[in-house]
Formats: sequence, C-alpha cells, structure tokens
Amino acid sequence: MPNQKACPTAEPHSRAFKQPRKKARLTRDEKAQQTYRNLMDAAAKIVGELGYAATSITKVTEVAGVAHGTFYNYFKDRQALFDVLLPYFGQQMTDQITEDLTHVGNGIEREIARFRAYCDYLKSNPGFYRVLYEAEVFAPVAHKAHIQRLSEGYQRALKRAMDAGDFRQMSDDELKTISAILLGARAYVAMQYKQTGEVPESAVQAYAGLVRHGLFY
Repeated sequence: MPNQKACPTAEPHSRAFKQPRKKARLTRDEKAQQTYRNLMDAAAKIVGELGYAATSITKVTEVAGVAHGTFYNYFKDRQALFDVLLPYFGQQMTDQITEDLTHVGNGIEREIARFRAYCDYLKSNPGFYRVLYEAEVFAPVAHKAHIQRLSEGYQRALKRAMDAGDFRQMSDDELKTISAILLGARAYVAMQYKQTGEVPESAVQAYAGLVRHGLFY
C-alpha cells in the first residue's frame, strides 16, 4: 500500500471547545447591596428630573426594577429614603472630587482644581443639583448634615494647606468663614448654569482669578 501522510491529531474535544466560565453568583449580602444601590440611583434620577414632591415609592421601584414590597425591606417609608439620599450621593460627590485631585499640587492651584472637579461632577450628574437644594425643604436633617460635612471637610483641607505654608495663617473662625465663602461661590456659580448642566471654562477662569488675586491687584 502506498505510504499515506499521517493526519494531524485533532485536539481532544474538551480542549477544542472550552466551556465559558460561569460568573460567580452574588451572595445574599451582595444582592441586597445591589438592590439598595438600584433604589438609590432610581430615587436620585426621579428627584433630579421631577423633584422630591413628585417622587413616589411606585416610581422608584419601577425605575429600580424591583417589586413594590421590596422597598420596605430597606426603608420604612418615602421620607426615610429622602433622609439618606443626599448624604449618599454627597459622599459619592466628595469621593469623586478627591479622586480627581489625586495628582494635583497644593495651595491655590489645588483650590481651583477642586472647583473644576465640582463643575465636572455636576456635568456628569445634573440631577444632583436638585437633590441638594430641594433637600433643605424635603429632607432638612439630611441637608444640614451634608452642609456640615462639606464645611468641616473644607476647613480641614484649608488648614492642611495653611500648615504646609501654601496659604497665610488664619484663625479657626476665619477658616470657617473662608470655607463657607468658597462653598457658596461654587454653589451659586453652578446655579447660573443649572439649565445647561455645564459650567463654562470662562466661569472656572473667573473663579481662578478671584482666588489668585482677590478683587484688587
């Protein structure tokens, strides 16, 4: 018989057709945390678009994609949701700003970058503005806690810059007032552009000029 070329040996079936790995199933705690986040995201979306008054439990659960009764596994009532909504997203905002400032220098330039990071956050999360400012009426305890946390955090940041020699020496009372002025400035600048959801570069530069030079050269 004529010599025949040996055919290449085919790979074993188990190697030729690998089965895709199954994703690990979420634990009960992980599922609960995901549901909580879905409810919070849904509430923020609705409040951001319609306001607190028009936000119902039914709308929140529909947008979150969960059963109506599931809501009560996490919140006693609608007010209980409102009371944690601003602190929850306020923490996300400050975490994002902190991350944006990771590689930024100190002193005045860091303060300008902090303002820019706040504007960038509002651009990506336009509903946050309404969640924040309507909370003063619909979730006053949460609003007060949020403002206090921001103010105290700002004072600590300014004090670190002062201790590092980037700012002039100030008393604790002056630091408290300066932090309120800076927080108020960014809030009212953002208010001017809430319809478009984007603070223009010209506004950032105006803020930069103010913190660098004051009102007078």
